[in-house]
Amino acid sequence: MFPKILIANRGEIAVRVIRACKEMGISTVAVFSEADRDALHVSLADESVCIGPAAATGSYLNMAAILSAAAVTGAPAIHPGYGLLSENPRFADLCSRCKIKFIGPSADVIRLMGDKDEARRTMREAGVPVVPGSDVVASVGQLREEAGRIGFPLLIKARAGGGGRGIRRVNSEDELERAYLAATAEAGSAFGDGAVYMEKLLEKVKHIEVQLLCDMDGSVVTLGERECSMQRRNQKLIEESPSPAVTPAVREGLLEAAAKAARAVGYEGVGTVEFLLDRDGKFYFMEMNTRLQVEHPVTEMVTGIDLVKWQIRVAAGTPIPFQQSDIKLRGHAIECRINAENPQENFRPCAGKVSLLHVPGGPWVRFDTALYQDYVIPPFYDSMIAKLIVHAPTRAEAIRKMQAALCEMVIEGVDHTGWMQAELIAERAFEDGTYTTDYLSGR
Repeated sequence: MFPKILIANRGEIAVRVIRACKEMGISTVAVFSEADRDALHVSLADESVCIGPAAATGSYLNMAAILSAAAVTGAPAIHPGYGLLSENPRFADLCSRCKIKFIGPSADVIRLMGDKDEARRTMREAGVPVVPGSDVVASVGQLREEAGRIGFPLLIKARAGGGGRGIRRVNSEDELERAYLAATAEAGSAFGDGAVYMEKLLEKVKHIEVQLLCDMDGSVVTLGERECSMQRRNQKLIEESPSPAVTPAVREGLLEAAAKAARAVGYEGVGTVEFLLDRDGKFYFMEMNTRLQVEHPVTEMVTGIDLVKWQIRVAAGTPIPFQQSDIKLRGHAIECRINAENPQENFRPCAGKVSLLHVPGGPWVRFDTALYQDYVIPPFYDSMIAKLIVHAPTRAEAIRKMQAALCEMVIEGVDHTGWMQAELIAERAFEDGTYTTDYLSGR
């Protein structure tokens, strides 16, 4: 096992990893920007190193500074969390060259699955259902030809990156060229790669993902599915496990397809395969996230498996001691992402001082955050400030528990989305589980 791990991240996920390390008896190193000098993860870690200015490009994305911090502190492993450098194959390569263990899959796997076009091809060859679409389109002429074959409506999607950027819906041929130019420009700016491909737009679908845990010996274990269809502009808001829309037969197919995907690329560590599920119960591969997911706590709640600890263990070479037949989903879990944004002002981000904080409590209520009383939220980073997770024996009980927890949660001094989440889970479409990825279109 690693004696020390450097956490190359910030916020609640850095806190989450540090806590797991403490329970495992592993020393921790926090890295921080000048804006995060007073952040919670800095005070919780055994050591901390300032790696640059407030802007993420000069600090949390500064590979040389992070690797130098690992070398100076003698950390033989780096946990990237999610976002930032977690799916950057160059960073994983540099870690390997510096003889530092990157806690995640190999750079080659990250590179393969990060190329959405190549990932689709790989999945097709592995027998995993893929949304009808095209390979990368290199010209307007090819764009029109492929669009005619696929049919409208369709999506133009960036080959690289994620987070909903570089994606454009196209309803007719008149919109095609404008959408193509906008998507390539946004993808180029966001990911340094303007290549795009097209997919048939599947409407009224569910966004379902399957959690994987894979070790170095080739063992692949699937840990059930998560429902992630409550989204606004391709950004997830609420996640739950298991999905109210997945039947036992569909679940069996999803888990089998996810395991095929992992074996096809020789996956190691924790990862997630994302699918679209239509009204007829047919599912299609969308992408693979080669890292820990924001929504991993709902899987932990229903399986009883600490994903962060097992991510660290398999990276250290520990084989998975349990079999697929040992995995049982118990009860129901729901997660609400709490963002420092004002929903009444087009979700304007809100930085500032947390003047009052009350964390909801009670049995099976979990609040993952880096907030504390009088903490000043900096304006330089992602607006997610907390995740509220609950677990109960049934979905109906979990909904009531979440409503109670949201009512109890107090975060004063900054705008946040807690009240909006309370309204969403009270809506009929959420209560009956029929909501789809386009449920919040136009809001």
